[in-house]
Amino acid sequence: MRFMSLLPAAISQGMGSEIQKPLVIMIVGGLLICTLLSLTILPSVFYLVPRKR
Repeated sequence: MRFMSLLPAAISQGMGSEIQKPLVIMIVGGLLICTLLSLTILPSVFYLVPRKR
């Protein structure tokens, strides 16, 4: 869970956070979406696509 280290930067309110906060939110969101896709959607797609012989 690599995104856990970025969560403090995503919820920070200090000086300079207005610059880094949008970038960190995009990185955390991308990591979460990639994880969900690779654990749920892709295995079901590979299962449903028939194999050629």
